Amino acid sequence: MPVSFLRTLTCAAALLLSTGPVVQADGLAGAYLAGRAATYDSDFAASARYYTRALVRDPQNATLMENLVYAQLALGDVKAALPVAQRMWEQGLRSQVANIVMAGNMALQEDYAGLLARDSAQFEISALVDGLLDAWAHMGQGTVSRAMEQFDKVAEQDGLRFFAMYHKALALASVGDYEGAEELFAANGGQLGRSSRRAAIARVQILSQLEQNDAALEVLVDSFGAGFDPALTDLADRLAAGETVRFDIAATPRQGMAEVFYSLGQALSGEAANDYVLMYARMASVLSPDHVDAVLLSASLLDQLGRYELSVATYRQVRRDHPDFHAAELGRAEALRRAANPEAAREVLEQLARDFPEHLAVHVDLGDLMRQQEDYKGAVAAYDRALDLSDAESPNRWFLLYARAICNERLKNWESAETDFRAALELDPDQPQVLNYLGYSLVEREEKLDEALSMIERAVSARPDSGYIVDSLGWVLYRLGRYSDAVGHMERAVELMPVDPVVNDHLGDVYWAVGRRLEAEFQWRRALSFVDPEAADAEADPVRIRRKLEVGLDLVLSEEGAPPLQVANDDS
Repeated sequence: MPVSFLRTLTCAAALLLSTGPVVQADGLAGAYLAGRAATYDSDFAASARYYTRALVRDPQNATLMENLVYAQLALGDVKAALPVAQRMWEQGLRSQVANIVMAGNMALQEDYAGLLARDSAQFEISALVDGLLDAWAHMGQGTVSRAMEQFDKVAEQDGLRFFAMYHKALALASVGDYEGAEELFAANGGQLGRSSRRAAIARVQILSQLEQNDAALEVLVDSFGAGFDPALTDLADRLAAGETVRFDIAATPRQGMAEVFYSLGQALSGEAANDYVLMYARMASVLSPDHVDAVLLSASLLDQLGRYELSVATYRQVRRDHPDFHAAELGRAEALRRAANPEAAREVLEQLARDFPEHLAVHVDLGDLMRQQEDYKGAVAAYDRALDLSDAESPNRWFLLYARAICNERLKNWESAETDFRAALELDPDQPQVLNYLGYSLVEREEKLDEALSMIERAVSARPDSGYIVDSLGWVLYRLGRYSDAVGHMERAVELMPVDPVVNDHLGDVYWAVGRRLEAEFQWRRALSFVDPEAADAEADPVRIRRKLEVGLDLVLSEEGAPPLQVANDDS
């Protein structure tokens, strides 16, 4: 083994093991197992530390090398991953992640000859990625005709034509052949330009370069409708003002190669494992630091993997003056919320609401966060603003009305709440969430019980496996005095939600009403065991449950001034 490689590993180990707390993991086996555990938790920094330690002890181990390369790439540190990936190539080891790092580094160094000379059979990433990288490498060497032949060659493979034509159009635009690029985008009714946000923006930029801003605006509206976000609004304003918008989606071969990795990552997102997709997103942002979509994809994947600190740090890479800064801040707020830091998330959203007062999504997210924090008054104000900005025909408007109705119901503004619930149903008459919430609220208020029953039955029909909705049906039957009819539904609700205190409490009341008193007491005790002692306004009131266990439901209802039950004979 070359001394330089071992020295690199030893130095890396010293550096990595000196940063942050490290769980004791003595020996090769301990470091390997700790690294595996860290990988399982997507703790890439810890994984890199442990695999570096293990690799110092066993430098020839291919599994250790591959895992270390992946951890470094997941962190976005290609420089750190490169020596180990290089070693894997020297040993002829097959590893997709090492191949991504090596090919990506060649692209980063603009080593187009090296890219074209690599043995794609042994060092394969995928047929799509390798084929497109070769095409862009030809672009880097200035052999445009060979690049076009390579794009066409990729297009001949099953399922790859869309990607090949998209990149061929970008490559033509990168050398100023905007007419040729637009011809590809315009083919088949313009489907290529509607395939993704970046494809649509690329076509808009190309049309602007062709001095066709009116056509570019038409493409923008056709692709995104009237609901522009701040970045699209900025683009539309520049087009309307007659500005020639610069083509920058893939203006250089290296940016084109970044787009290759991003294209595949975007296509795989939601289909493949998040940690797998992250490899492609990270390499795209390494190759093109201004590729904000790749940064946003990486940050979103890290959020979904539960690495909230890394996600927040990645979102913060987007500059404040970038048109997509608002999108990064929305993502950062969500990552902070999921990291159990709602106050920091709220600060981000409140600042966004000041900076982008006309952006609907900001007010929706702020309202949702305030509702989760039980700041119902603040949430109502945020939803008010969101509804003012929402189009009357928007398919999601029902949810804003529904969310605002929930807040007003919690604030005991029932008249406003009911108005919003019913307005939401006018927009989406069969929406089970609204039917259930309104129906259940009417049951609790002991109003319009027949209508409430009809609403909840429709909700159950739509969502038969929703414990909350099935519980509502059992409860309205109980309120209507149809105790025997309620039993089966309440038992089904407990099957669906066995540890929910409210559902267990309701089943206890239903059992009591039909004379099954021992079973009722059992369910009340179960409900009591599931009540969160820190919940100040728990719907399953532990004091009331204890009182039912002491004196029975009949006396509790009498103490509350409620009408008595018609209790069947005790059959327990």
